[in-house]
Amino acid sequence: MLPKVRKAVFPAAGLGTRFLPATKAQPKEMLPLVDKPLIQYGVEEAIYSGIQNIIIVTGRGKTAIEDHFDVSFELEYLLESRGKKDLLATVRSVSDLINVSYIRQKEALGLGHAILRAQELVGNESFAAVLSDDVIDAETPCLRQLLDVHEFFRAPVLAVMEVPRENISAYGVVDAEPIAHKGGKDRLYRIRDMIEKPKPSDAPSNLAIIGRYVLTHEIFDCISSIEPGSGGEIQLTDALKKLLHSRPIYAYRFEGTRYDAGDKLGFLKATVEFALRRHDLGEAFREYLKSLHL
Repeated sequence: MLPKVRKAVFPAAGLGTRFLPATKAQPKEMLPLVDKPLIQYGVEEAIYSGIQNIIIVTGRGKTAIEDHFDVSFELEYLLESRGKKDLLATVRSVSDLINVSYIRQKEALGLGHAILRAQELVGNESFAAVLSDDVIDAETPCLRQLLDVHEFFRAPVLAVMEVPRENISAYGVVDAEPIAHKGGKDRLYRIRDMIEKPKPSDAPSNLAIIGRYVLTHEIFDCISSIEPGSGGEIQLTDALKKLLHSRPIYAYRFEGTRYDAGDKLGFLKATVEFALRRHDLGEAFREYLKSLHL
């Protein structure tokens, strides 16, 4: 019987240049979406998907991430002494979320390199990888959807979504054939090939790889053996392309709404929509938006 996937890797060593100057002194992953940092949405998704251990790949200037998931004795003492029990519970819930480990990526050499840094902590297990830039709102967590496919096929699975052709060059893109699968609802594909950031004219489809993966441990050898690709970085897509020569890889067009919170406009859209859903903010915020003369 295939062991359950227990670990999720969160690459978080990037420089966050699209959000400068806000990210000059704080990690992009700690930018608040309403009142929770981006990375926490991904961690909570992993927890709700059954993941037991989080591995965060950090870099220089990323200590705020470690502090966020650690116990804050001074803050907890202050809140407790002032009788602010609701806030105390909120703060404690963060540090109580899950077991978190950290590994450093000394240079931001690409997504593939970041995944490779987690090899010793992952070991010879299948694992998930989550990019916190991609915030996905779904009734069944996106990662859980991928894990269900992985458990059936015992193979790597990538999250994909349809994107407009004019935007395709920002993504890794799959050439894939749809396959029947119980509960798949025409969402499951077997990948034939994949290309990192192709020109629209060269893209084999409009199915773009989104920041959720379930990978087998063989990916580490593939990453180690490839040369730098697009942008001079070690690309995970190139490693997956190599792995495709030795085993099947599947793509799943997930159910849910994805927000590109690594982009300023996407981040603003996510902020508005998440705020509108909040029971404590939604009604008042909706009335404020209606009052604007746009």
